Amino acid sequence: MFKKRYGPWAVIVGGSEGVGASFARKLAKQGLNLVLLARKPGPLAELAEELRAETGIEVRAASLDVTAPDMLEQVRQQTRDLDVGLLIYNAGSAPPQPFLDSPLEDALHTLRLNAIGQVALCHHFGSGLRARGRGGILLVGSLSGCAGGAATAVYSGAKAFTQVFSEALWAALKPCGVDVLALVIGTTRTPFMERAGLALDHPEMPAADPDDIAQLGLDELANGPVRVPAHLEATFQALNSMPRSSAAELMTQGAQALQK
Repeated sequence: MFKKRYGPWAVIVGGSEGVGASFARKLAKQGLNLVLLARKPGPLAELAEELRAETGIEVRAASLDVTAPDMLEQVRQQTRDLDVGLLIYNAGSAPPQPFLDSPLEDALHTLRLNAIGQVALCHHFGSGLRARGRGGILLVGSLSGCAGGAATAVYSGAKAFTQVFSEALWAALKPCGVDVLALVIGTTRTPFMERAGLALDHPEMPAADPDDIAQLGLDELANGPVRVPAHLEATFQALNSMPRSSAAELMTQGAQALQK
């Protein structure tokens, strides 16, 4: 049933490691063919070969910068002959950094990665999904999108966009048979987080396992527009209901606790 609804091809942006790689392995076991898009060619090629050998699916892997001006044209070239039933947009992590003390280009890059690239690909693949009358779009969001923090201004704003954008897409595409889900996650034990030097074993904010996050996303894909891991549900609800000044202060404290 999963393959019939979301196959035969899935596109995963940010699909070479961490949560993206977990999505890829789980979809491959469901029999979906994959287009893996990410910046690092080495991990991308290794994962593609692993999936071909273990499951026999077709895999197209392309090293691609989602922030590049010709990104959409590159994706079109990779997928123009494919029947894509599922888009997973997993790109967009960013370490905490003060907005005014960081280069403007860093902020603009975060927006291009998290918001602009997401909009471009949802517009492109969403049109095809609507026409075929089935399929799904899964956008990986963040608890940071629930409130702005002192060191997460642009990232929080971009992830807030992801959540509201997903809600709007869900409302527009649900009558057409297309599922849309914003998967709002917290700290997750990924190579990116490890490279950023974040405290993944903080006693109050333990990092989630990428496999658990990916499984939740696939399990809840038809139950949009927004889903949160169970261990974050209380925090998610609290951040969205408390006074905004309190939410901003709490988000600031949380980001500080993750920095070693």
